[in-house]
Order: sequence, then structure tokens, then C-alpha cells
Amino acid sequence: MKFIVDNWMLILIAVSSGAMLAWPLIRGTGGGSLTAQGAVQLINRERGVMIDVRDAAEYAAGHATGARNVPFDQLEQKLPGTVKNKSVPLLLMCASGARAQRALATAKKLGYEQAQVVGGGLKSWKEANLPIEKA
Repeated sequence: MKFIVDNWMLILIAVSSGAMLAWPLIRGTGGGSLTAQGAVQLINRERGVMIDVRDAAEYAAGHATGARNVPFDQLEQKLPGTVKNKSVPLLLMCASGARAQRALATAKKLGYEQAQVVGGGLKSWKEANLPIEKA
């Protein structure tokens, strides 16, 4: 007990750092992040729609096969016209996953409750040796 009392600050730092390390894992399971293989399964089994939120030039340079381009800054205006059925899984992708994570909030706000982010973006898609096409 004396050790805990004498070193309470060190114990607090250790617990805090452990919590900060665990937070991405906890958030990842409930935050809508999906593996590239999981995205393929949703596309094949539940007719999921892949939306690439990068700008047109990035999209033209290379994108996941079958992905539709709706740039992040135009998401609110163009997504409802691009994906009319809000009950299908909506898979959001960008280069690394950061923009898609921000796009997730917009998609949920627009009523796409099954929206998810492809974790790692196009980078993880390529690492999984999944097909890429150029516009």
C-alpha cells in the first residue's frame, strides 16, 4: 500500500498511457472501420457501394475497381444523387482513411446508417492485392 501512495503519479501515468494506446482499438471496432477484405465481402454479399472521397485527379490516377467518385468537399450535395438507396452498406475510401473517417460523419448525418470506412484506404486495398483501375 505504501508503494501505491508513494508512487501514485507514476501509476496514474501508466494507466493513462495504457488507455491512450487502447483507445484506437476500442474506437476501431465501433467507429465503422472495415478491412479491405471485409469491404469486398459487403460488396459481394450485400451489394455494398464503394465511394472514393478523394478529389477527381487522385481518383483518375487509380482507384478501387467499381468505386464511385464523390469528392469529400461535395459529399453533402452529390452523395444522395449517387447512392439513392440509404439502406445498402456504404463503404467510404480515400488514400489513407483520414478523409473517409471525416466523411463518415457526413454520410451518417445524411441517413446512411450502414456507412463504414475502409480502414487504411486505398493503401490497404493495394496491400491486399485487390484490383485497381484508372479513369
